[in-house]
Amino acid sequence: MTDSSDHRYVHPLTERYASRPMQALFSPARRFGVWRKLWLALAESQHELGLDIPAGALQEMREALDEIDLERARELERRFRHDVMAHVHLFGEAAPSASGVIHLGATSAFVTDNTDLILHREALDLVRARIVRVVEALSGFARAHRDLPTLGFTHFQPAQPTTAGKRATLWIQDFLLDLEEVEFRLETLRFRGVRGTTGTQASFLQLFDGDGEKVDRLDRLVASKMGFPRLFGVSGQTYPRKVDAALASTLSGTAISASKFAHDLRLLAHLREVEEPFEEEQIGSSAMPYKRNPMRAERICALARHVVTLYQDPAVTAATQWLERTLDDSANRRLSIPDAYLTLDSTLVLTENVARGLVVNPDVIRANLARQLPFMATEAVLMDAVARGGDRQELHERIRRHSMEAAARMKKGDANDLLERIAGDSAFGLDAAGLDRLVDPARFIGRAPGQVDRFLKEWVDPVLSRYAGRKSEEIGEPDVRV
Repeated sequence: MTDSSDHRYVHPLTERYASRPMQALFSPARRFGVWRKLWLALAESQHELGLDIPAGALQEMREALDEIDLERARELERRFRHDVMAHVHLFGEAAPSASGVIHLGATSAFVTDNTDLILHREALDLVRARIVRVVEALSGFARAHRDLPTLGFTHFQPAQPTTAGKRATLWIQDFLLDLEEVEFRLETLRFRGVRGTTGTQASFLQLFDGDGEKVDRLDRLVASKMGFPRLFGVSGQTYPRKVDAALASTLSGTAISASKFAHDLRLLAHLREVEEPFEEEQIGSSAMPYKRNPMRAERICALARHVVTLYQDPAVTAATQWLERTLDDSANRRLSIPDAYLTLDSTLVLTENVARGLVVNPDVIRANLARQLPFMATEAVLMDAVARGGDRQELHERIRRHSMEAAARMKKGDANDLLERIAGDSAFGLDAAGLDRLVDPARFIGRAPGQVDRFLKEWVDPVLSRYAGRKSEEIGEPDVRV
């Protein structure tokens, strides 16, 4: 306990949950590095449009892009009480020939807001890649268990059977909807651009001696250099805070899908039908050694809940911004935006880890189904007996009484003897072999196996093919550290 860092709060997202690639995106080095790239893009564009910015100054800026002394930056910020101006001076120290032209005509939002849009884009791209990997993992499960009959549930009460693979397609479909949403956000994300202090571009109009066309070209040039083909039509000092709210909603939607998957898995784990990975020396409980708690699924639910609730921050921020802008958004956005991405990243890392390691217990699934299937087979029994000349109403009443008596036995802990009761009732004219034919689980899963095949072929495979070139090393393998 001698390390001074042990006496400071450490964020669980960075210490326990979020991946290193996502952490790197929101690191100080990355953020301030983007600031410098924006300043360089601005100066280059101004130079190209005729302002007196020496080529040597631009070269010094290029050479100093990665020379960011964060300790010196903190010293300057303590002195100026302004983070952007601290970095303007720091960049000027590293590129002295450019110190007089760095940030020329710009306001703080030029670097802060445009950087946030760039980080949004990069973080969304990582989220997209993680969703694809989750879909890939779950599609393997769906394909492997396409025709494994399992008890269906509505209201968590036994219902018509489905298959384990068909159930997985429901999880996949949720994530595919999330993927569509993320793709839409990436396609429509715009750049704030070069707009000045209140969005009027007055300072840049002055720099170009009233030439509005050059100001427009400057706007487009900087956006192009930063990889944005589209800009907002107008702005105040900042880009519309509705953008943050919309993106947070998208992240929340993905978290909802992960939570649904994890909640389902927790229920299935209780039934001992499907379980999450459990390592050889993993401890389920400090007091109850026999327990195999679904701790990863529970953690997915916990983290996903945080992403969902975080949506409220940017929504309220967007709703309460005054006129061209107020600064009450700043501290909140420093917290809520990175936290939303880091938390969702943590959620998806866990979701992929669980999806790739799902353990299916077919014997338990068959046993659970067998206990309930006789009740579900009664309609088939009834139709078969009627087809052989039985009275439908009389037979219906007999099945009702037999079912009530069998259910009463089950409530005492005895086995379901409904089929034996029907076999022993001469009114049905069915022996054990005939009943076995009628209660074959495969008769009750409808089109589920074919639905799995069709869904994977028409919906999943095209997505996986489209993203097949994405290398794992770009986003990192799922790393469940705790």
